[in-house]
Amino acid sequence: MKTKELTIIGLGGVGGYFGFKLAQKYASSDAANISFVARAQTYEVVKEKGLTLLSAEHANPVAHPHQIYRNVAELPVTNVFILCVKEYDLENICLQLKSSIKEDTVVLPLMNGVDIYERIRKIISNGIVLPSCVYVASHIKEKGIVEHKGNPGKIVMGRDPENPQYDALEIAELLKDAGIDLDYKENSFPDIWTKYFFIASFGLVTARYNKSIGQVVEESALHERASLIMKEIEAIAKRKGIAISEDIIEKTFQKAASFPYQTPTSLQLDVQSGKANTELELFAGAIIDYGKALEIPVAETQQIYHEIKEGLRS
Repeated sequence: MKTKELTIIGLGGVGGYFGFKLAQKYASSDAANISFVARAQTYEVVKEKGLTLLSAEHANPVAHPHQIYRNVAELPVTNVFILCVKEYDLENICLQLKSSIKEDTVVLPLMNGVDIYERIRKIISNGIVLPSCVYVASHIKEKGIVEHKGNPGKIVMGRDPENPQYDALEIAELLKDAGIDLDYKENSFPDIWTKYFFIASFGLVTARYNKSIGQVVEESALHERASLIMKEIEAIAKRKGIAISEDIIEKTFQKAASFPYQTPTSLQLDVQSGKANTELELFAGAIIDYGKALEIPVAETQQIYHEIKEGLRS
């Protein structure tokens, strides 16, 4: 079997966790070469010391990639690009990658959001794009060091709706052989949207009020706002023909109640710390855009979006 060239772009919590597993597994294997693209200080640390993953899953916490690059332009031919960038970097990365995508090149985006596939396809019209979602509790502890807690990370990956004949089974097996929990489905969009119900509604409400996930579940006014946002997402999903559960809203609150009471969301932490770039557009912006395109009212999402924006300005 010819060696597969896999490149992980972005070594944050997600890219660091899955990139580590791949790099450690295939460090001395002909099955795959694992390369990283990382910025500035992260590039320097990983090039010199390797990528560190602090996790109960791995006794050896250091992995070295086959190669590490500062930018996409330096990359040799790549079979699989695994995108682990923040959503506000997506278009920029896709523009950089566009000339490197051949008909059989695979793009696997491990990112939050329901519109990621569509946004990639607006720029990259060829190649194979596998719609996916990811579950992992990991974060950057410091440059080149990622910390993971809780359950093993999981990827749900589906076929490309524009190329349904392409079977990504070989790629799925490469990931699974690296100890990655992966579920390969014909259609991953129901999973992507199910996750979005939770991350968008709870992200927006926790960010607006600086209250924890447990408080949003428990406090009636916050619970109601989250529920209204979910109803708007539900209307969009149904119009788009996404096969979501009939009791999706109830199940989303049940999921939220399973978290430790004081758990914050990443959007909440970013908004409260005054970060210039956040996932506000990924959550509220996508709902508002879909609402306009599909002529579905999304007044609650628009309102909380403007409230958060005002808070960021003040």
